[in-house]
Amino acid sequence: MTVLFSVENRVARITLNRPDRLNAVDAETESTLDAIWSDIERRDDISCVVVTGAGEKAFCAGADLKGGSGASGLEYWAQTRTNGFGGLAFRKTLDVPVIARVNGYALGGGFEMVLGCDIVIAAETASFGLPEARVGRMPLDGGMVLLQRKIPFNQAMGVMLTGRRFSAAEMQNFGIVNEIVPAAELDAAVDRWVAEIVACAPLSLKAIKQTVNRTGHLNVAEAQALRTPALIRALQSEDAQEGVVAFREKRAPVWQGR
Repeated sequence: MTVLFSVENRVARITLNRPDRLNAVDAETESTLDAIWSDIERRDDISCVVVTGAGEKAFCAGADLKGGSGASGLEYWAQTRTNGFGGLAFRKTLDVPVIARVNGYALGGGFEMVLGCDIVIAAETASFGLPEARVGRMPLDGGMVLLQRKIPFNQAMGVMLTGRRFSAAEMQNFGIVNEIVPAAELDAAVDRWVAEIVACAPLSLKAIKQTVNRTGHLNVAEAQALRTPALIRALQSEDAQEGVVAFREKRAPVWQGR
């Protein structure tokens, strides 16, 4: 299988499973990923998603140039990929927090997938970049659109106009990476973040992410006035009452997701 997917204890784990190809994404993998994200959107038993790549070398090295359809750059650009690379890069309908576990190369589309995540945990040896210009292409599936919105303009242009690789430390300085750890401690760091997210009310998580996703283009007054469906559901939920009661009783809340 080119993609591994599992759900346990409200945590979904997605692993690009092409280590021999540095987890590069071909057409089959792209289709599978998009279907998985759509499945997650329909479910209520997931509070957090961890996405990573198999092996120790790569998170994802981008599009599989050797295993592609042979389409020209113009033909590739003209294809409809509403959600960006890997079905994730600029997916705005996914209301579940997503953690990128970056264990190695995150290049091209792989970096675009990282940009579509909410939290990024990287090994010290991880590297990031948008090398498309070096092979006569452009970062069409999120890079040109997303990076300039996430980091200062000159830094974004420095990444795209050189095509070079950047270290995890550089990406942390840019504000892309939340935490850097030795490779041997990567899983423990990810699990720590996962535990902290899952400890939160699942409806609150969805309300926060949905509101953030739908208000980024609005001014403050417009954003504050927007009543997203997830926000209304969370405010009216039993969990909203449980959280207050648990705080007063000095115990951990028991979330029901309703």
